[in-house]
Amino acid sequence: MSGKTILVWFRNDLRIHDNEILLEAIRKADNVLPVYCFDPYYFTKASTGALKTGNLRARFLIESVADLRKNLRERGAELLIRTGNPTEIIPQLAEQYHVSEVYHHREVAYEETEVSEQAEAALWKIRLNLKHFIGHTLYHKEDLPFPIKDIPDSFAIFKKKIERDSNVRPCADTPEHISTPEITDAGELPTLEQLGLDEPIDDPRATIKFTGGETAALKQLDQYFINKDQAGTQKGVKNSSASTSLSSILSPWISVGCISLRRVYWEVIKHEGNSHSNNALIVELLWRDYFRFMFKKHGQKFIATKESDNTDTIATNQDELFENWKHGNTGVALVDAIMHELNATGYINNYSRQITAGFLINTLKVDWTKGAAYFEEKLIDYSPASNWGNWAFIAGIGNDPRDSRYFNIAKQLNDLDTQNEFMATWLPDASDNYAPVTSL
Repeated sequence: MSGKTILVWFRNDLRIHDNEILLEAIRKADNVLPVYCFDPYYFTKASTGALKTGNLRARFLIESVADLRKNLRERGAELLIRTGNPTEIIPQLAEQYHVSEVYHHREVAYEETEVSEQAEAALWKIRLNLKHFIGHTLYHKEDLPFPIKDIPDSFAIFKKKIERDSNVRPCADTPEHISTPEITDAGELPTLEQLGLDEPIDDPRATIKFTGGETAALKQLDQYFINKDQAGTQKGVKNSSASTSLSSILSPWISVGCISLRRVYWEVIKHEGNSHSNNALIVELLWRDYFRFMFKKHGQKFIATKESDNTDTIATNQDELFENWKHGNTGVALVDAIMHELNATGYINNYSRQITAGFLINTLKVDWTKGAAYFEEKLIDYSPASNWGNWAFIAGIGNDPRDSRYFNIAKQLNDLDTQNEFMATWLPDASDNYAPVTSL
């Protein structure tokens, strides 16, 4: 093992804790070469005209990479940062630093898997192996009670079998020291301007400030249970943080891997005990697993659009309707309030996403993929499987489809934080504002 160097290609796993590839590289090599690439492709416009990554999400990503570098430096290591095509950069660095092998976490969405395949082919040309790891799910693929091809398409059956026949692995150890080879040029973090984006202006009405990075993620995890305990001991006191879903609060950090699902799971078990089959937090984590495994099983077929003979269900003026929807100009106060919050902060909770998606699809009759692409640009917690999977689910596309997936706005409104300033501005009297959209 003398002189062996393993390159760890960080992607959506920007953390030191519970990071299997980092720990495995430390065990098997003398030196670890951590690398992160800002791929310009993800800062271009999609075919819909929407940016693939908006400025709020890009800022969160830059903060997360900066925090990863800080945490690596605290352990004696360094993070190489490059801007460019990773399929070219990773092989170049591998040759420059005499790397023996490259590790990375496998993705499931087609754009990310295509990058992996291209990188693997490029590395193979220089006789290097790209080793794939599974690190984005709560349940490890090898611990599932069925092979990927036989995973139940029904979430209810998937949940039942997983909880009955599988166990969540313990978190991997957090390394105390990491050795890296002598690095001549660590590289600088790109600015938003260098990525072709404007600097976002923070809206003072935002109730939660999301700062990227593992440090902030772990702090938020701890604070959630502190707030919940405090709310539980103060009768009649409503605490907005404690009443909001933990998975939703942490979703921006989960999306880029600043915190692992297993870390969240074991903290929930620690604070709330083992009877978790109906625990809403655990169910949310299971939904994330479900969508990732569905993409692994079916690929793009999972979100395939409806047959062309259904085009009569799409509005003829959908471009105009879509523009009004995304700018919060539909005339429906609740929907408009949610969209203004999304545009200003890059984040809305799950109930709000269901409401706005259902309204776009079922009331405005606009192509659901337009909405999914817009959320991809705006959401700081965008994750391909969860975003496109949820939109397809609401649209009645893919597995276990249910046509016209409407939502009870009155019920959803009760679950929203209508006291935040976005809702207060647009919903002066909440009881009068959900009536126009009761069809959802």
